[in-house]
Amino acid sequence: MEDDLTSGLTTAQVVQRQQDDGPNALPKMAGPSPVCILLRQFTNVLVVILIIAAAIAFFVGERVDAVAIAIVIILNGALGFVQEWRAENALQALRDMLSPQATVMRDGCQMLIPARDLVRGDLIIVAAGDRVPADAQVMEETALSADESALTGESMPVAKDGDAAGLFMGTNVVEGRGLARVTAIGTDTRFGQIALLTGSVAQRETHLQRQLGRVAKQLGLVALLLAAGIMYLGVWSGRPLPEMFMTGISLAVAMVPEGLPAVVTITMALGAAALVRKNALTRRLQAVETLGAASVICTDKTGTLTENKMTATSIWTPQGSYEVTGTGYDPAGHIALNGDKRRASNDPVLDGLLAVCTGCSHASLQRRDGQWTLIGTPTEGALMTLAYKGWQALPDPSTLITEIPFNSDRKRMSVLRDTPDGPQIQTKGAPEKLRDLCTTTTGPDGPVAMTDGARAEIDAAYHDMAEQGLRVIAIAASPAPDRTLKEDALTFLGLVGIIDPPRPEVPAAVALAHAAGTRIIMITGDSPVTAKAIAKAIGLTPKTALTHDAIAAMPDADLIHALDQDMLIARAEPADKMRIVALLQDQHQIVAMTGDGVNDAPALEQADIGIAMGIRGTDVAKDAADLVLLDDNFATIIAAIREGRRQFDNLRKFLRYLLSSNAGEVIALTVNIVIGGPLIFLATQILWMNLITDGLTAVALGLEKPERGQMNEPPRSMDAPILGWSGVAVIALFGIYTGLSSLWIFWTLLPTDETLARSAAFTAMVFFEKFSVFAFRSLRAPNSRIGWTSNPFLLVALALILGAQVAAVYWPPLQTLLQTTGLGLAEWQMIALFTLPLVVLPELFKTILMRRTDNGT
Repeated sequence: MEDDLTSGLTTAQVVQRQQDDGPNALPKMAGPSPVCILLRQFTNVLVVILIIAAAIAFFVGERVDAVAIAIVIILNGALGFVQEWRAENALQALRDMLSPQATVMRDGCQMLIPARDLVRGDLIIVAAGDRVPADAQVMEETALSADESALTGESMPVAKDGDAAGLFMGTNVVEGRGLARVTAIGTDTRFGQIALLTGSVAQRETHLQRQLGRVAKQLGLVALLLAAGIMYLGVWSGRPLPEMFMTGISLAVAMVPEGLPAVVTITMALGAAALVRKNALTRRLQAVETLGAASVICTDKTGTLTENKMTATSIWTPQGSYEVTGTGYDPAGHIALNGDKRRASNDPVLDGLLAVCTGCSHASLQRRDGQWTLIGTPTEGALMTLAYKGWQALPDPSTLITEIPFNSDRKRMSVLRDTPDGPQIQTKGAPEKLRDLCTTTTGPDGPVAMTDGARAEIDAAYHDMAEQGLRVIAIAASPAPDRTLKEDALTFLGLVGIIDPPRPEVPAAVALAHAAGTRIIMITGDSPVTAKAIAKAIGLTPKTALTHDAIAAMPDADLIHALDQDMLIARAEPADKMRIVALLQDQHQIVAMTGDGVNDAPALEQADIGIAMGIRGTDVAKDAADLVLLDDNFATIIAAIREGRRQFDNLRKFLRYLLSSNAGEVIALTVNIVIGGPLIFLATQILWMNLITDGLTAVALGLEKPERGQMNEPPRSMDAPILGWSGVAVIALFGIYTGLSSLWIFWTLLPTDETLARSAAFTAMVFFEKFSVFAFRSLRAPNSRIGWTSNPFLLVALALILGAQVAAVYWPPLQTLLQTTGLGLAEWQMIALFTLPLVVLPELFKTILMRRTDNGT
């Protein structure tokens, strides 16, 4: 015999079971150590090339160059380490959920202990408002019900009144009290199994990471091959080996945009900071850019599209029907006869119905910090709010005589109360149960006999409301002069339709998502009828509603075909969500998944981008997500999509800008070697151009505002290149012009002085690269359209960089580091002459192209 229901386990039993089973906690998943994260910053192809270049420079005696390159490597690694370490340590939510207290019976005493100390067989006591600390079987209960939406997605509480009723870890008790025996702890609970399922999903690279990785590998390979070829050619033609080593280093450094990893990280970090101000917390920097490319959003319904607050929206009585305004538990709103905008008043049938809503209830509404909150079950909260809107007075608690509570078999609740008109039975429950208990119904002048025709009328109204996705509650009452609660001669008063309403901002957000070419698939644990009603209310047009049973019976090919149609998923289970996300990804879709419950966590992890609700969302969901909506506002996703598209557009701009700058350097170096000249740029000068000057400009370019019409374009294809042939052409054109122009300046001044010629060519290339940035501010519009001064950060960056370049040729410490000398007026005029076309010609070309587009030609 394990124990009885009054004493619980003994201390000896608890100690033994703790030794056998361990704590009521999930095992800690060991994350990467700080050392691993730091070392990971130096495995990037671009960084490896720099490390090789520094090593070669050191061994051939170029110690200044080696130190300069090493400083760049260290700074880049430190920046990446800080960002990744912060991401790895954000939201240790899963373990936080296992830190509450539990009330338990042990050694015949009731005590409060940490939930992690529970063992199998413990007797726990739960009451309304408690979070269930472990899986348990209910032994005794009084009107006990639990909100399991975090596990199942069901918005309605589940009554725990059966012989084998179970409570599940992570769910919340919303009504009643209960005594339950713990049956599973830690990873053996349903909560723990879902958490392990979440942890089993492999971390996926984002689409952007894959694209940038591909570009980096391609550039790295080309750079190494080109450097090796030039080194071989130079040595074969008789040039000194040390000189050709440095030439190869210069070419490799010039070919690869070393500042790209840092620029991408900084730009995305700045974008993430901007989104926080719009109530979206980014847990992984690349997540927002991925959301901008999302072609499908798989969204949960309860608490995401809806308010997660049951609301009465309509009333039907034999004498008429009523519309109810307002949502949630805020009494602001009113009740009006259909077709009449005025508030219903002096209506005895309505007053009688509302009196039952307040009298046959244990719920209450409280106003805290300007917000109305519910104490009790959502259904009773909806009925109580309805009564408030009808200005119904609350009954005196002392008038309650007796009660028969609701249970899943009776599907109704009845109370006997003293009222001003005498003792009265008040009943609410399922229409199919309550209708047959009524012998009368309301007529124009009072109760009339219930006829078959009246029952048919009630049934028709019930089915009509149910088809709208409403949960229908029947209301009845009768006098009880003998003060006895008998549910056999009631008067039918009416039906109340209740629903978890859509958030008011969701329809507009859905319309914007459709305009942006993003599909929305609702995946919910609710019934197909309710799901369709909500879908219709928010602007979705599903032709079919698949349930878990239908999905489980479908092979992947059939389910893929179904997912291509306008549809929704009802009665979904966690594995369904993961399967759907995986199949969409197999079809080259970029999938976003929104959710707030524990049941959503595995799919949030599996999706290309997981989006959790910050207020209603469980900590497990937040831990699995890439993006957390701090205001639970579905419309915030649209702001994040806009930010993601802006980030990707700006990334394309500064990638083209960086590569066009580097292309000019490569062409100048290569042509100069082929024609037999001395080095036009030194390795330290190239690093100065690529990391010190290019990086700051590119970051400022990443702050450009969204381009007009950006949200009216479809998401980019999974296979869409980050550059494309048009980007390659632009890079080639700018590279040829800037490379040949700097060569002309170098060879013009070379007979005078090699250091002067190199300093002028070096400065010219910096000015070419800085002023060409105006051509990359928009891929389509001229600066006259977007505004020359609309990006003040860019103007400040240009001023700082050009000032730094002036210091590089006049300030002695930088002259020593970069091996430069001062320039005269003639050299500056030459540089200005070659810089001007880089601003004028792109502006003229875009202006002509824009006018043709505006004229439809």
